[in-house]
Amino acid sequence: MGIKDVAMRVRKSIEIAVPPEKIWPYLVEPEKILAWFITLQNFEYTSQQHTGVGVRFCWEEKARGSPIKLSFVINEWVENERFAFSNVTTNAENGYELTWILASTPRGSRFTFAEELELPFGNIGKILGVLARCREKYDIGKRLGKLKRLVEV
Repeated sequence: MGIKDVAMRVRKSIEIAVPPEKIWPYLVEPEKILAWFITLQNFEYTSQQHTGVGVRFCWEEKARGSPIKLSFVINEWVENERFAFSNVTTNAENGYELTWILASTPRGSRFTFAEELELPFGNIGKILGVLARCREKYDIGKRLGKLKRLVEV
């Protein structure tokens, strides 16, 4: 997705007082993802393989109303460092990419949650993206706080 196509880009980081290898399972194991990604109702791998680039999965997310089921493919997989994936839902009108980044710090880790969403409707979609960004930052902050509480136990 090119910069000019993106209607909404959100990036938020949090410091977590554990090493990346303790956080990594919460980024790739379905039951652990569901524990912190509070808007998800379901997460399942749809390919036989569950690790690495090219793996497919789907999730169902409750987003402002009715649940939305999306399918994804993993674009980047660097264990304990980076997990990136993009929407491949057949009838999707927009692009949706997420990147979860782990970096070691002197006190543990920094986890960064980044997402890019291309909204339909041209310039109206871009305006809606600006408005949605504030709400999404709030939701991401809640997810990151929950992740931090879970892994620092």
